[in-house]
Amino acid sequence: MTLAWALALICLVLVVLNLISDGIAIRNSKPRATPLPPAPDSPGVSIVRPCCGIDNFCEETLGSSFKLDYPSYEVIFCVARSNDPVIPVLQKLIAANPAVPATLIIGDERISANPKLNNCVRGWEAARHEWVILADSNVLMPRDYIQRLLAAWQPTTGLVCSMPQGSHPQNLWAELEIAFLNTYQARWQYAADGVGTGFAQGKNMLWRRDILDDAGGIRALAAEIAEDAASTKVVRAAGLEINLVDSPFPQPLGKRTLGDVWSRQIRWARMRRKTFPLHFFPELLSGSATPAIIGAYAAGLFGVTPLAGAALVLAILYSGETALALSNRWHFSWRLPFLFLLRDLMLPVVYFDAWLVNDFVWRGTEMTMREKERPST
Repeated sequence: MTLAWALALICLVLVVLNLISDGIAIRNSKPRATPLPPAPDSPGVSIVRPCCGIDNFCEETLGSSFKLDYPSYEVIFCVARSNDPVIPVLQKLIAANPAVPATLIIGDERISANPKLNNCVRGWEAARHEWVILADSNVLMPRDYIQRLLAAWQPTTGLVCSMPQGSHPQNLWAELEIAFLNTYQARWQYAADGVGTGFAQGKNMLWRRDILDDAGGIRALAAEIAEDAASTKVVRAAGLEINLVDSPFPQPLGKRTLGDVWSRQIRWARMRRKTFPLHFFPELLSGSATPAIIGAYAAGLFGVTPLAGAALVLAILYSGETALALSNRWHFSWRLPFLFLLRDLMLPVVYFDAWLVNDFVWRGTEMTMREKERPST
């Protein structure tokens, strides 16, 4: 009976920690009823968007760069290869929006093994303003995008980020990706931010140029395989904090395959393990699988059907995730609780894979974490 009570206590602690993370995310992530107007003294801002290939909703996400309600900003699109199919799309958008200063830079700088970072270097160096946003090409920017990033900046801030909010799913596997992105990854990132241990997220990053320049400029981000991990270490080394926006910006997903979702999750997990191994170590406890298994075993020791114990734990945890999604007006459907379960069955496999495998492919580029990569010359 002592073992049963010990397991029940462990299960309770894990459930409470998950519910606390839901509560922190609900408190800190709130949808805006109306767009945030720009401040009268709004500073100039440069938006650098690295582009590679044609994504779902490509014209909508890239086109949103030109629809921002902000008085002084420029957009710099960066493409590594001259034969990239996204170039005609960018040229069309730039020509259709002459009122917004926009530049297309073709060609990258091979400073690291990270092709996205290589693609950003020339854009960063060409940026005219003191405030620079690095934003992925698949972000759907709301009209108040810039001012919401700036509003999160505090005197102790060194970087403001937004993780992706999965939206516009067009099939089942896109909804599975939403189960990963929204009420799991975004939730834990808001929870970390809420207790003062925020991490950078490379989807949207607002820099004040002098902070990164003091660390060696954008080339300093080549110190890690992932630019957001390097950004986290740069900001912490400066004694500053990473803050998050009031609510994540949408990433329209469209159609996904199970392979798409799987490859992204194992890639991100391997990079987290490589760059922050001590923080990655307890990730196995962050999903619902561990408390559900412990709860099932404890229930059996108490003479209750193990399936009932696991079902009770999952019902409590998924109720918290549902509350988070609904409070933020994120995508939610009757399928999502079942996809939460599939996600939580996948997470332990993703976790152990991350400890065992070092290689992955990102947009056709083979990458490894076996040793520090040397830039090509």
